[in-house]
Amino acid sequence: MDNTHIDTQVRGSTSSWRKTDTMWMLGLYGTAIGAGVLFLPINAGIGGLIPLLIMTVLAFPMTFFAHRGLTRFVLSGKNAGEDITQVVEEHFGISAGKLITLLYFFAIYPILLVYSVAITNTVESFITHQMHLTAPPRALLSLVLILGLMSIVHFGQDMIVKAMSILVFPFVTVLMALALYLIPNWNMSVFQNISVSGNGVGNGLLMTLWLVIPVMVFSFNHSPIISSFAVAKRKEYGEDAEKKCSRILAYSHIMMVLTVMFFVFSCVLSLSPENLMEAKTQNITILSYLANHFSNPMIAYVAPFIAFIAITKSFLGHYLGAREGFNGMVIKSLRSKGKNIELPTLNRYTAIFMLLTTWLVATLNPSILGIIENIGGPIIAMLLFLMPMYAIRKVPSMRKYSGHISNVFVVIMGLIAMSAIIYTLIS
Repeated sequence: MDNTHIDTQVRGSTSSWRKTDTMWMLGLYGTAIGAGVLFLPINAGIGGLIPLLIMTVLAFPMTFFAHRGLTRFVLSGKNAGEDITQVVEEHFGISAGKLITLLYFFAIYPILLVYSVAITNTVESFITHQMHLTAPPRALLSLVLILGLMSIVHFGQDMIVKAMSILVFPFVTVLMALALYLIPNWNMSVFQNISVSGNGVGNGLLMTLWLVIPVMVFSFNHSPIISSFAVAKRKEYGEDAEKKCSRILAYSHIMMVLTVMFFVFSCVLSLSPENLMEAKTQNITILSYLANHFSNPMIAYVAPFIAFIAITKSFLGHYLGAREGFNGMVIKSLRSKGKNIELPTLNRYTAIFMLLTTWLVATLNPSILGIIENIGGPIIAMLLFLMPMYAIRKVPSMRKYSGHISNVFVVIMGLIAMSAIIYTLIS
């Protein structure tokens, strides 16, 4: 009778919504909604209204079903506390485990490098153009910024998630305020580009959609934090973790789609397709283009603020995934030699490696970052969309998720994203 009472209490507590659930919901949002969103209106709006409307319909199912699949995959491990690198090894064997851990690391780590450069460029530009001061030496500026981010990392995963969830509020507030501010500038020029014909019927529309899907994958991607999220919720909720994770993911994705697509529509309606093409040619964020286009000093000051918060949030979320991948590679390498290492010690070594490499890349500011990001794209699409769907067919503990039409949808979207990124690289 006592056991029944305890079970009822546990079930009651898992069905209720906790403060930690809100923190993770905002943390997921924080990882996903980064600098990519500031380029999304440009890439999405160039093709006109119809691709934009189709994108709006696809955004929620495409991102929710894929991230739910990856969460379920992490939760399918035998033991609580297993991260994605350990679950992969459990299901697919040691050799496949090493390969996928390596791919996982190289899908996330390059994006961390991209963010370290982006945050340095954003602050350097703000000091020079808005404050009209001489920026400090790049090596010093990047070191101060990355040390600031790493100081949050030093306090552990809970502090990272808390910092990200707090940063979401000013980011969403400013993004929505800007979207509302643009309403008086809305015009009908986007409605003049409603043709579905390209070189032949549908070619223009299909090509635009094909090439914009990878941009959507990047703009809504929060796979780097999914493993930490699943592990934390499994410790907290046990057997009920899957239901709770799906609910948190659903709320987070609804929030993402509503805020991001409203911002995208507001930007696209304020500009013509020719303006958007000009922004793409200049290779600047939509905020920088809007500031120049409307000669508005307010937007010129707001743009770096939004970019700084967006990059900070995404850096922290990607750090968790990059650390997990790096730790996984070191642990597997040491284990094959009959050695092991304590996790706190390994985390310290990982932090030093991340600090030195991100600082070096941020200081050097290489021009190959776009290529690195594109190479990471197909790996993310493979790990996020295709691997969990393959596991549903092959892993006994995941068979219960088979037979759903959403699985077919995720596989198709994953293949489209991979093929489009490869096409972009080749062309």
